[in-house]
Amino acid sequence: MDANNPSSVSSESLTSRGTDGDATILVSGPSRRREYTAVALLFFVNLLNYIDRYTIAGVLSDIEKYYDLSKSEAGLLQTMFIVGYMLLAPLFGYLGDRYSRKLLMCVGILFWSLTTLLGSFIPPHLFSLLLVIRAAVGVGEASYSTIAPTIISDLFTDAMRSRMLGLFYFAIPVGSGLGYMLGSSIAQGTGEWQWALRVTPGFGVLSVLLIILFLRDPPRGGAEGGAHVASTTWLMDIRCLLVNKSFVGDTLGFTCVAFVAGALSFWAPQFIMYALRLKQNDHTIDQTSISFTFGVITCFAGIAGVGLGSFSSGKLRTATSVKADPLICGFGMLVCAPLLYFSIMASRYYPDLTWVMKYLSGLPNISNKIPFHW
Repeated sequence: MDANNPSSVSSESLTSRGTDGDATILVSGPSRRREYTAVALLFFVNLLNYIDRYTIAGVLSDIEKYYDLSKSEAGLLQTMFIVGYMLLAPLFGYLGDRYSRKLLMCVGILFWSLTTLLGSFIPPHLFSLLLVIRAAVGVGEASYSTIAPTIISDLFTDAMRSRMLGLFYFAIPVGSGLGYMLGSSIAQGTGEWQWALRVTPGFGVLSVLLIILFLRDPPRGGAEGGAHVASTTWLMDIRCLLVNKSFVGDTLGFTCVAFVAGALSFWAPQFIMYALRLKQNDHTIDQTSISFTFGVITCFAGIAGVGLGSFSSGKLRTATSVKADPLICGFGMLVCAPLLYFSIMASRYYPDLTWVMKYLSGLPNISNKIPFHW
């Protein structure tokens, strides 16, 4: 054991206080096997998170027909989800710093699983109730998305922490793509779009059981030696964040990215469907096959993009130090923007080229998310 390296302290060498306030024997982290198990479990739930989030987009045309919706009304499904997510995410971040993260995640996963399942039983004349339920789904997913990364940060340090967080966020593009694919395939196979919302809740309950059995909430700052991190007031947290220029800039920048990506991810399959109808003069083309193709491209762009972002960050960080990650983020968006524009403009006349441009624009867009989150 290296006495000068806190991260090498043995698992029985330090005492601190857990989330329940009782003195416990703390560690620099559980055994390596338990650490990897925790990351694998959190990755699985994050994958489920994004599958659930984009299932609606994969069957949007069916939902519009069922509830007789205009495009503005259909867009409210995404808006209400984001409102619920946005309003409650800061609260869960605050609670996650002070109470049992394991408990908060379990409650959140159960809540979003239940509300997703309930959303599949709303009759045609109660669309407003479906909107409320989508907002509730956003609340449940906010509880997990804000807390899970902090557990990984408390299990690993330095380069290993970056790799594990990269793996965790790898679930974003892959889960999103699977959401389109599973949603459209299940709706087509069963003949009812509602069944697309009835698959993930069962896996959500399974996730809760796995978290209860196999995940241990590490001490705050555990990866740096297990010392207890004192809680601060909410106002102190806000003041510290507002004077952190890097945080403010990253938040504003990523808000712009999320605005564009969120709108496109929700409407792109339908947009391409209408483009193909115009090109082929065939109004029988539906969204099912398009959503599946869109999901496949998103998955492959995610796999390549995450690898590209991780590789670039590792290489540039040694050469340019702290400037590496901002450079990757900025360059990625500069490359993504024109590719995305041309993919939209080409959709009516060259649909096949649109798919290619969609994939190419997805690479830099996804690759910049890895250093962004690091």
